[in-house]
Amino acid sequence: MTNPNSSYVFAPPATVSVGVKGQAARFPVRRIYCVGRNYAEHAREMGHDPDRELPFFFQKNPDNLVLDNQDFPYPTMTKNLHHEIELVVAIGEGGRDIPADKALAHVYGYALGIDLTRRDLQNEAKKAGRPWEIGKAFEHSAPMTEIVPATQSGHLSKGAIWLKVNGEVRQQSDLTQLIWNIPEIIAHLSASFELRAGDLIMTGTPAGVAAVQPGDVMEGFCEGIGTIVTKVV
Repeated sequence: MTNPNSSYVFAPPATVSVGVKGQAARFPVRRIYCVGRNYAEHAREMGHDPDRELPFFFQKNPDNLVLDNQDFPYPTMTKNLHHEIELVVAIGEGGRDIPADKALAHVYGYALGIDLTRRDLQNEAKKAGRPWEIGKAFEHSAPMTEIVPATQSGHLSKGAIWLKVNGEVRQQSDLTQLIWNIPEIIAHLSASFELRAGDLIMTGTPAGVAAVQPGDVMEGFCEGIGTIVTKVV
């Protein structure tokens, strides 16, 4: 029954937000964009040519985020769940057709995230020519750290990034190995979508993606950001 004292037929969901390092105010999340195959070695391990093909994007949902190093519940419908460690760009000022040489002015800050992927379902979708959401945009599929403002970290263009599972290094690279760097990503993405404050961009993952199981502990690191830890339960 409609509540006569409300403008909505039911209470709208709360705004999803991410903590900001050193601040009480939080970063409200509008959209989460993800860049596919943006490290050459990862493109090769996925069976693709790493030459600079135009970047492509898919989306996760704001309510897919897992924050504050909380546990990650192993999802249904998969027997091949993969980790993908990624630098995340937080947009503080939107725009369309943003030139690469102006792009960093639109960046509020940076975070570290894990793009968890139901790889078996993603591969089935690829073979059928279908969208990837079933493999990418499921519940709890985006653990992420708090955001470090660019005023603290500077704009990140180099630095180590890695992920360990149960203390063993699985992924290890450097931000210099991004095929498309952050200004280029923003330029290409803003040509297809109007970016707005509150958007997050997961910038792609290095080689070494592999399966995790319940009980595994994932620990990621990115220079300039810090660490993320989440346990698969």
